[in-house]
Amino acid sequence: QVQLQESGPGLVKPSQTLSLTCTVSGGSITTNYYYWSWIRQPPGKGLEWMGAIAYSGSTYYSPSLKSRTSISRDTSKNQFTLQLSSVTPEDTAVYYCARVVPGGAQAMGAFDYWGQGTQVTVSS
Repeated sequence: QVQLQESGPGLVKPSQTLSLTCTVSGGSITTNYYYWSWIRQPPGKGLEWMGAIAYSGSTYYSPSLKSRTSISRDTSKNQFTLQLSSVTPEDTAVYYCARVVPGGAQAMGAFDYWGQGTQVTVSS
């Protein structure tokens, strides 16, 4: 059973960098062919995919957030991290990490395991 757990500060000041860690248990983040993603949900809004890091270490980002987003991993700890720089109150959201099982060229992937989510508020 794969489990994911987000951790990090719940309050970040504007202009600072938001940093979250996802700890994975029950499966390795290097196992073929899974991807490990960050998704967020602002209050009253839908889910927004932010980016992912593949089993190989390759990273992928939402175009709207690419300039501010960095995803990395620590394979020895079976963790991957999210850094979002220059945050504003619009970045306030519940942040989730999730595993992705990719589909084929003409198929959609699936988020099969999710963390419980962690609230991050950007405020001075």
